[in-house]
Amino acid sequence: MSDSEDLFHFVEDIAEQARRRLQAWKEGQAPGASAPAPDLSTARVDLETLRSHADLAPYIDHTLLKPEARAEDVVKVAEEARQYGFATVCVNSAHVATAARVLAGTSTVPIAVVGFPLGASLPSAKAFEARESIRAGAREIDMVLNVGALKAHDYALVHQDIAAVVEASRPVPVKVILETALLTDEEKVIACSLSKAAGAAFVKTSTGFGPGGATEADVALMRRVVGDTVGVKASGGIRSAEDAMKMLRAGANRLGASASVAIVSGQSSTAKY
Repeated sequence: MSDSEDLFHFVEDIAEQARRRLQAWKEGQAPGASAPAPDLSTARVDLETLRSHADLAPYIDHTLLKPEARAEDVVKVAEEARQYGFATVCVNSAHVATAARVLAGTSTVPIAVVGFPLGASLPSAKAFEARESIRAGAREIDMVLNVGALKAHDYALVHQDIAAVVEASRPVPVKVILETALLTDEEKVIACSLSKAAGAAFVKTSTGFGPGGATEADVALMRRVVGDTVGVKASGGIRSAEDAMKMLRAGANRLGASASVAIVSGQSSTAKY
């Protein structure tokens, strides 16, 4: 049997197991007699430690992904991240060097998005962008899933795409953006399963440029699929501390937002992302 045939059978088995798990959950059954519910103690945020809005900061990826963003805008966002203690600054790959320069000497790290926002690039192109971003200073990579391949049931390509970026980025962690608003529940479960199998560190809901953002139901489903060994990032439409808490309660342990300052200040924002 060829390597391509091996990969085909491997990913088809992952997809079939994902379908069965989803069906079992919908029928109110356990995922399987030998598969107890995962211990989420290491994956979930201890909400008891969040005593103020400012305590949300270490879980937030402060985000600037607008196409019209200028270098001075990136500097401003990075300086805000330093001031408020956000986990990361998430920018397009062209801006990651600027973010890295401003964040030097802090615990806040730069993220570069890859294949953003459509995810329809070649795996080799995404891998190249990831390598170049890391060379420029990125310490996390957020890549967009090939949504079209997922919907076409080309699970080998979906897996290959993610694995190429994971390998190119190693040891830098990779998050896989699913664009959940475009997916059925079955597709979400399969996408999470393939991401985990390909070595992703996180699965992420949305780009913020699609038809919808994070929902509590999607975050809870994603957490149930990946268990306690893979992170879940909620992004898109998180505009207040209340929104942030809802996502953390649902199972997210990272939040992507451009309204980060408003969130930790107890305010609300009209920002889209």
